[in-house]
Amino acid sequence: MANIINVERVNTIITFLDSLKIRSKRFSEIVNAHNPSVIQIFNQALTHSSGDQTINYEKLEFFGDAVLRLAASNFIEKNYPQMSVGESSELRAQIVSDEWLTKLGKKIGIEKLIIKGAKALGDENSKDTIIGEATEALIGAIYKCFDSIQEVNMWLDEMWEEDAKILLEAPYKYNAKSVIQEWCQSRALDLPIYKIIEVTKKNGDPKRFYCDILIKGSKESSAFGKSRKQAEKNAAKNLIEKYINLGKISFSN
Repeated sequence: MANIINVERVNTIITFLDSLKIRSKRFSEIVNAHNPSVIQIFNQALTHSSGDQTINYEKLEFFGDAVLRLAASNFIEKNYPQMSVGESSELRAQIVSDEWLTKLGKKIGIEKLIIKGAKALGDENSKDTIIGEATEALIGAIYKCFDSIQEVNMWLDEMWEEDAKILLEAPYKYNAKSVIQEWCQSRALDLPIYKIIEVTKKNGDPKRFYCDILIKGSKESSAFGKSRKQAEKNAAKNLIEKYINLGKISFSN
């Protein structure tokens, strides 16, 4: 059973989709035709499970995850054909990450369209997570409209071009832990030790976990993160930036 959508909601969704500026004639045509089934797909992508609705974005988010990875693979193959499989995997991991999706969602202003229930509305810690999930569901919805990846790449490639350039100019921003490990190995040092403390039990809290990095038994860096992995990554980034400033690490293009 589909969710009931009033005229105001339909117009809001259409205005939002137009604002994405996807340079596709058929995308504009299908959106502005006010096709009820198309509007339902996008309304589903913008409905959180807490919203007391029959249908929510969870299935489209799951679908969008696969679509996003395929679109990113297409982008990398087209723009960086010389990259090794390992390098391509590392770059793709960053341009499809939860952080990247949340950044995109904030850029397009998706939050104001997401239907949420009272519990989710009052949970500040989950706000970024929901933005990222809805953005991924939106990507799944765009694919569903055409059964084609074309419109997804037409929308995302321009943003990926800018982000990939930044990431590749400063590789430690996306594989910081590997850079630290290689730095230690090149100096015959033991591998760095990551000590994690769970500070709070709140899901989505950006300071839920705290990480110290120890090298030769000495604390060299620390950082918070909403997950263990993110705390480790943030601490590694901080350490590299510290070592760059001290002249211990340098990168050349």
